Amino acid sequence: MRPVAFDVPVEVAFDYLVEPRNRPAWQSSLRRVEHVRGEPRVGQTWVDVTGPGLRPAMETTRLDRPAVWTERGTWRAVEATLTLRFAPSADGCVVTAEASVGGLGVWRLLGPLVARAADLAVPRDLQRAARILSARAT
Repeated sequence: MRPVAFDVPVEVAFDYLVEPRNRPAWQSSLRRVEHVRGEPRVGQTWVDVTGPGLRPAMETTRLDRPAVWTERGTWRAVEATLTLRFAPSADGCVVTAEASVGGLGVWRLLGPLVARAADLAVPRDLQRAARILSARAT
């Protein structure tokens, strides 16, 4: 996925994006998050409640502030992973996302379609997050 520019420091973007409670404001597929356990850290868990009604169990699997964050979501026989990589830039920072989707049975066949949808949606969602943080900074 292509990098998305943020006009805030890398630590600001990182802290905002890795906090599950902030996600419904910028992630288009989410309606809300539930059962958030603790503060952002490896092992933090929560449940995403999506527009279509899916409720994947989520977990932070990597958190190297302010450089890399990874989450894993599982729902039925589907597992998805999202990694965000953060790098400072002259005007703030850039965030690059990597997503993968896998599954068993019929879900294995749907995985590439879901991954392609994520390739389109995640950059737009990150652009929305960048606008939110930019508005807060002014």
